[in-house]
Amino acid sequence: MYYIVYGLLYLVSLLPLRVLYILSDGFYLLVYRLLGYRRKVVLDNLQLVFPEKSLAERRKIASKFYHNFIDSLFETIKMVSASDKYIQKRVTGNWEVLNDLYKTGRSCQVHLGHTFNWEWANLACAKEVQYTFLGVYMPIKNQAFDRLFRKIRAKSGTVLIPATDMRHAMMPWRHRQYCIGLVADQAPANPERCFWLSFFGTPTAFVTGPETGAHGGNIPVVFANIEKPSRGRYKVVLTLAEDQPEKLKRGELTLRYVHYLEKAIKEQPDMWLWSHRRWKHAWKEEYRKLWIGN
Repeated sequence: MYYIVYGLLYLVSLLPLRVLYILSDGFYLLVYRLLGYRRKVVLDNLQLVFPEKSLAERRKIASKFYHNFIDSLFETIKMVSASDKYIQKRVTGNWEVLNDLYKTGRSCQVHLGHTFNWEWANLACAKEVQYTFLGVYMPIKNQAFDRLFRKIRAKSGTVLIPATDMRHAMMPWRHRQYCIGLVADQAPANPERCFWLSFFGTPTAFVTGPETGAHGGNIPVVFANIEKPSRGRYKVVLTLAEDQPEKLKRGELTLRYVHYLEKAIKEQPDMWLWSHRRWKHAWKEEYRKLWIGN
């Protein structure tokens, strides 16, 4: 099954990007206009975050989001055959932020959100930075697709760390220098073992792992955002968030990240993954002890 899927996607990936975008436009009509894939989730999330906007404005954001979402799927297919130079030409960034940290001899964390196209950014980062880049991923139940995604995500040198067994997978890196990319806006599995804080004015659960790891090892943290200057072109913007996490109070690093993420979403609302069920955990008064911030 794997070889059949890989072979078919490899052939599709050989098509020029402009042809893939024509296919993307067609799938956009199918997914958004006809099938309405998670359209209610998207519009409900947009209403929660942007209640001051009109329905027409939110639908416009939703439409652009679906274009970016479908584009990212075809861009991911392009990764199957694309060379490192092909990706590096289309993904730029201020990589010196990470390379300067590398010179200090310390490891680092990169905290980013579900912003398009994180798959291309992963490949570019692995080639542009001097660190060994570790990418945390969620294993896919379908073995053929899991093997495929692991292959294309690691093709530029990224070392994949399964989110389901991070403690064991990180053991070989305890005394080695690395840079690890963490999707810090992931919804936690257990709402009783997380941080709770205000995200766009709504009580929201955030995972504690990124902050806990940075604080425990005093690992510098860099925040990352991905901008899209034009179709097929991305810019990774890196910002040193904290050089000495161990000096911060509990929850402060997460609060900083959430404020950073809110600003990024407001500036480019169509670039965030609105189909993600980010607010699936409802606030309960019993979570009060987990609350951080005002």
